[in-house]
Amino acid sequence: MPKFQPILDRALARKNGEQGLDALISEPLSAPHFLEQADDRFLSMMTKVVFQAGFVWRVVDNKWPDFETVFFGFDPEKMVLLSPEQLEGFARDARIVRNLQKIMTVPHNANYIVEQSRVHGSYAAFLQQWPKHDLAGLYRHLKLEGCRLGGMSGPRMLRSMGMDAYMLTHDVVVCLQGAGLDIADQPTNKSDVGKVQDCFNQWQDETGYSYNRLSRICSCSVGENYTPN
Repeated sequence: MPKFQPILDRALARKNGEQGLDALISEPLSAPHFLEQADDRFLSMMTKVVFQAGFVWRVVDNKWPDFETVFFGFDPEKMVLLSPEQLEGFARDARIVRNLQKIMTVPHNANYIVEQSRVHGSYAAFLQQWPKHDLAGLYRHLKLEGCRLGGMSGPRMLRSMGMDAYMLTHDVVVCLQGAGLDIADQPTNKSDVGKVQDCFNQWQDETGYSYNRLSRICSCSVGENYTPN
């Protein structure tokens, strides 16, 4: 596996040193703070990343207070009771983005959250107990058990909620390839996913950095996002 130090050195040079680089990195929440987050906040964020996918994020962000109102604060226990008629009514509500297919993900993901909460006490507790060095397995779980949480949506939801998560953006993949990892431009097959997980695990053991920090440094080490002195 490649060493992380050359990647870090390159990112530091491109971002004007430690202060410039640190300003671009968000660290995950502590375990106690992560567990304080209610199930409705996870459903809200799941819905937000679903609506942002393939759409103008700014529009979704501006409308989000109305999303919260229309969907009753995203209480999962309420969302699983929505009728087809209510969902169709939401799709005609000009306060939100009127995409029926994406609106239909809300009760589906609400049911998924409720099921995990009944077993683990809360959805945050379910995520917290997941093996730390198997994020790839969690991403696969979100894709299979959630609705429209594959690709970047699941990882973005986790990162946004404060969980430690690496993100396979284009720049991160280019960095991994440049470091010598033999993976596709879109590493989705089992072999490539395993290589990526093993690489991040080694880098975490090597540096003590969070996955957040590791993948952000990777993204800052390549591409056009250069910060001049």
